[in-house]
Amino acid sequence: MTNSFLQVSLCLVAGILLIVILTARFRIPAFFALFVACFVVGLGVELPVTSVIEIMKDGFGNIMRSLAFIIVIGTALGVILEFTRSTQVIASFILRKTGDRHAPLAMSITGFVVGLPIFCDSGYIVMSGVNNSLQRKTGIPMPVMAISLATGLYSVHCLLPPHPGAAAAAALLKVDYGKLILTGLLVALPAMMAGNWWAKRMGRRVQSKEEMPPDEKSASNQELPSTGKAFLPVVVPILLIAIRSFFLNSPSLLDNLKPALILGEPIIALSIGLLLALNCKRAWKKNEIGKLLQEAAEKAGGILVIIGAGGAFGAILAVTRIGHHFSEAVSLEHFGIFFPFLLTAILKTAQGSSTVAIITASSIVLPLLPSLGLTSENGALLTVLSMGAGSMMISHSNDAYFWVIAKFSGLEMKTMLKVYSLASIIMGVISILMIYFISLITGY
Repeated sequence: MTNSFLQVSLCLVAGILLIVILTARFRIPAFFALFVACFVVGLGVELPVTSVIEIMKDGFGNIMRSLAFIIVIGTALGVILEFTRSTQVIASFILRKTGDRHAPLAMSITGFVVGLPIFCDSGYIVMSGVNNSLQRKTGIPMPVMAISLATGLYSVHCLLPPHPGAAAAAALLKVDYGKLILTGLLVALPAMMAGNWWAKRMGRRVQSKEEMPPDEKSASNQELPSTGKAFLPVVVPILLIAIRSFFLNSPSLLDNLKPALILGEPIIALSIGLLLALNCKRAWKKNEIGKLLQEAAEKAGGILVIIGAGGAFGAILAVTRIGHHFSEAVSLEHFGIFFPFLLTAILKTAQGSSTVAIITASSIVLPLLPSLGLTSENGALLTVLSMGAGSMMISHSNDAYFWVIAKFSGLEMKTMLKVYSLASIIMGVISILMIYFISLITGY
């Protein structure tokens, strides 16, 4: 199969535009948008229909093999932490350390920690009651408190596994999860601080006229876990994965430690976190755990079909040899890590979903890595982080998370755009600058 650069480029643009239009304009689920885009691109480069289907099956299966268990177990961990109110214990502990005067920082740190295993939208819903109560207690304007929490959650959601966008990109580009988590934390922390700074700076200048929603009081009679029990399910998996990644790069120490390193395998580490989360509640009612795990499986299923469709789309793009065509027609090496950032930012701004933006961008970027000079292990790692930074901006009215924040904090559209949307831009810029700084130190 030989196609011209123009033909491949037009098919790629058509596929991307189709994804954006179907998801943003017509609210078609991302799975079906990606599914249709596979046929548009595949048939556009003159692949037989049977070949398109087989390639899609292979791409879907390969990404599922890498990610399915991680996403399901990670989602279950988040659901259990929400139900046992461990998230509230974490928030209370951080607030005690910072004091009421620094309540916005406490909310940012809480979002950062709680957001490690929990998706940002779920995390915000769960923590909104705590945030609203604290706002009334301290008198700090709601835009400051709400956006501090929201940006703390957002910083890790876009950059770190087991969140689906980062996890899918890491699987596709074959990036080690442990290294991604360690380096991603270095990037996410300044992003969180930037979001907190903007929330305090701009949030005090605007006021919402809407009534604050009532506090969440669900399971108020339930006994809270201890601080140690609440933190362990979050901290232990991260430490296990990070330790495994560190010792895998130390061959002299590997032989003696190899049996123990299995604990740092992401699936095992998250499973340990899940068991620790179950320990956060002393007495479980009959069928209670089963219902929660069923809820987690159903929630994860919706995420996995999107990731699988993204893998299918990536497989179609790989067959078009788009990387070879681009490398011959355009000099991309000068763009480096900024190209994945810009591409993902455009996709995110256009269609709203950070996850879809990263998955789509990673499929496009993978064959372009040689042209970008990012074929090394470190280059692939920085590429994933660059796409994560791009997926932060710009969060606005087409982003579901935007409306979750507005609904549960009572903020008006104008306030959200001034405070949260601008915060997402600042966070994305700070993140890519931090990634560029890391690239200068470590090299590609």
